[in-house]
Amino acid sequence: MIVGQFSESYPPAIDGVGGVMLNYCRELDRRGHRSLYIAPENKNAGPLPDVETMLYKSMKTPASDYHVGFPAMQPSFMEELRAVPFDLVHAHAPFMAGWLARSLAREKHIPLVATFHSKYYDDAYRVTHSRTLSRQLVKIVLDFYDDCDEVWAVSERTGEVLRSYGYRGPIVIMPNGIDPSEQSEPGDITDLGLRSEALQLLFVGQQDYKKGTREIIRSAELLKEAGIDFQLVMVGEGMDRHALQNLTKELQLTDRIQFTGRIVDRGRLMALYRNADLFVFPSVYDNAPLVVREAALQGTASVVVEGSCAAEGIAHGENGYLCDGTAEGIAGAILEALPTAKEAGERASRTIPVTWEKIGAGIEERYLRLIRDRR
Repeated sequence: MIVGQFSESYPPAIDGVGGVMLNYCRELDRRGHRSLYIAPENKNAGPLPDVETMLYKSMKTPASDYHVGFPAMQPSFMEELRAVPFDLVHAHAPFMAGWLARSLAREKHIPLVATFHSKYYDDAYRVTHSRTLSRQLVKIVLDFYDDCDEVWAVSERTGEVLRSYGYRGPIVIMPNGIDPSEQSEPGDITDLGLRSEALQLLFVGQQDYKKGTREIIRSAELLKEAGIDFQLVMVGEGMDRHALQNLTKELQLTDRIQFTGRIVDRGRLMALYRNADLFVFPSVYDNAPLVVREAALQGTASVVVEGSCAAEGIAHGENGYLCDGTAEGIAGAILEALPTAKEAGERASRTIPVTWEKIGAGIEERYLRLIRDRR
């Protein structure tokens, strides 16, 4: 079968959604199908080396690495897209990429699958500070998902978020996977100057307040006051990075906290996960964060917020640690975890990661059923 995968994310801004879509393409290709990664282009990044891409012209959005384009206004791209004999299209975003997938599905009379990945109301409210505008955006999102042949969510709690928006149709739970080959391929991180005698804490993700990053920095101040010798490594870029660095200076934590920026080399990133004593991820925004699974793959337990989507599958003190998301709660969970973090990390490695190979079997089966039913 030939499947088009659509998202708004392309390197270097390959976020969690883009990473999931990239793995969908790789796994389906491995199974003998043809997948196309369709997204707005970024002139700073060439084609993906191991995935077939179709990119439309775009422009950079303010204060981010994301790009937005208007493919319907690009006749040559649309002609090339229509020439591909797709059997099914899958949208990983309900906006420009999703509209393009929906238009193609209607034109070719093929199934449209869409995955609900993000908390769109939260995103809209943070930008607009308007509940009215945010509700209007959610209505647009719901109209899109109501038009799909099948709607997927990456976890049970993510599905509950979509339900809270008012969606009443069936939802298929299709979790995200992990690549087990990365477990044995850690890279070199000796240049980062990490101290083996210090407690190693790690965060990987957008340097954005919505990820709980401000609370992580403030929890570090409490750990310092408690006399804990630690290093906190903050990996990633984002709109609040400079503010977080300024807060670090204000709290006199520059000798304890290191901002690395984005780390593209997967081997180096896996080595950081493996080196960490705890992965600290107090985000209530993320739906099914791959970073928690990546940490678990390397034998590192996570500190997450109780009741959040990120906490699904984590039992406190067994394969991870739960907190209330405040600086005090994060620091308390870290202190509580110290005696058992290693054992919890070992249990996390056995209970949390699910391989893309296993997930891919479910993806393939549902795609083929939808294609067969439509025909």
